[in-house]
Amino acid sequence: MALEHILPDGLVNMRSFTQVVAATGSKTIYISGQVAWDVDGGIVGVGDFAAQAKKAYENLAVALEAAGATPADVAKTNVYIVNYDPEMGRALNDARKAVFEGTTAPASTLIGVQALAAPEFMIEVEAIAVLD
Repeated sequence: MALEHILPDGLVNMRSFTQVVAATGSKTIYISGQVAWDVDGGIVGVGDFAAQAKKAYENLAVALEAAGATPADVAKTNVYIVNYDPEMGRALNDARKAVFEGTTAPASTLIGVQALAAPEFMIEVEAIAVLD
């Protein structure tokens, strides 16, 4: 296995992410930040965080598949959210679970930002995956 999920003594064990992931594979995949674009470049869910989160994670799954990877191969995600509010947590977790269900959650960082590439974007998700 290319990824070792480590739960160190002394750190909280969260279901939504793993504190430490060690990667030992031979192929590393870097996925650009995925936003709520549809295949034609239209923005899905303008003003609707839940719809945008769902689409961003769906796009991440498509990108992983195109590289020959699965969500189980993801070592790390960075999630950027415009004007983050803890109220967004449920929608974020639902979108993430739809892709990572049945896998051990990757290491993850959530970053509140002022803006993304287009003013309509509310969330962007990037990932690093490792294959044997």
